[in-house]
Amino acid sequence: MLKTRLLVLLASILLLASICSAQTVMLNLPLQSQHAEIIQRIGVTDITVNYHRPLVNSRQIWGKVVPYGEVWRAGANENTTVTFTDPVTIEGQALDKGTYGLHMIPGENQWTVIFSKMSTAWGSFSYKQDEDALRVTVKPQTADFHDALTYDFDDVKPDSAVITLRWEKVAVPFKVAVNLNDTVEASIHQQLRGLNQYYWESWDDVATYYLTNKINLDQALKDEDQSIKVEARFDNLITKSKILEAMGRKDDATVARNEALEKASAQQLYFYGRQLQGEKKQEEAFAIFRSNAKKFPDYWTSHVGMARVYSGQGDFDKAVKEMQSALAGTPDDANRANLEKYMKRLQSKDDINR
Repeated sequence: MLKTRLLVLLASILLLASICSAQTVMLNLPLQSQHAEIIQRIGVTDITVNYHRPLVNSRQIWGKVVPYGEVWRAGANENTTVTFTDPVTIEGQALDKGTYGLHMIPGENQWTVIFSKMSTAWGSFSYKQDEDALRVTVKPQTADFHDALTYDFDDVKPDSAVITLRWEKVAVPFKVAVNLNDTVEASIHQQLRGLNQYYWESWDDVATYYLTNKINLDQALKDEDQSIKVEARFDNLITKSKILEAMGRKDDATVARNEALEKASAQQLYFYGRQLQGEKKQEEAFAIFRSNAKKFPDYWTSHVGMARVYSGQGDFDKAVKEMQSALAGTPDDANRANLEKYMKRLQSKDDINR
């Protein structure tokens, strides 16, 4: 009986010790190498580097703390990881989307950057080369002193960025790029399978994206027609006219534009006129301002439009009267402040269209 009790007591002590040990591992305490995370979006692709930041702390880092020619965890503590939400290229080589353990092999003149399929290891101690998804070689650079290891996104462009590790006086850059059109189009198809497909704005946004980037104009027209099918508005009809114009279908573009203008509010007509002015189409803009004044004679933006017309003609007395009417009808202080600036310019006979 005594022997049985001793065995039970010993088992209880061992269980308690294991529980305490597990709790110790899970304690949230300050680490010598602090945790950090950096995220950059390229197009619609999110790139996340998750790492810990060791300090130089007066040590000789390269060739000693971090030996040359050996696999290094590119940080501290558990795996440094990098996550891509879409397929990318690293230094021109393809890499699928996913989370990878990031390791490096430092050298005095050349570094190897390794993306491992194993992303949950502790550092590089259990690293296996046969788990590599990709290896690239890059050139290290001299950098300003960084006491804490850091990762940065440099040279950010619409379809690429450079991830740079900096520590001590060394920088190690590698370029990440995405196939922007392919990733955006794949994202669009996925998004439009959900609730977004029932809103005119979604299809209009997609068509506008294609138009702005001068790609897939046939698809842009189909998407805009779908937007109009959901709800015909000035916004999607005017975009359709621009798509048709970009396709060289000028007569069809005019039909869509006229249909859009019929549905436009006083504000929409005014801002469309301002858009035309931005495109250096002054006479077309003035025609829109006149049309706005005829259709909505009492609305404040109609008066602003006519003030622009008279200002452009050099008739500043009439322009001032129109601006006074606009000031009397403007609904908020922000607009009023802008209109007062225009008023001062007109009173000084300064053309507000310039």
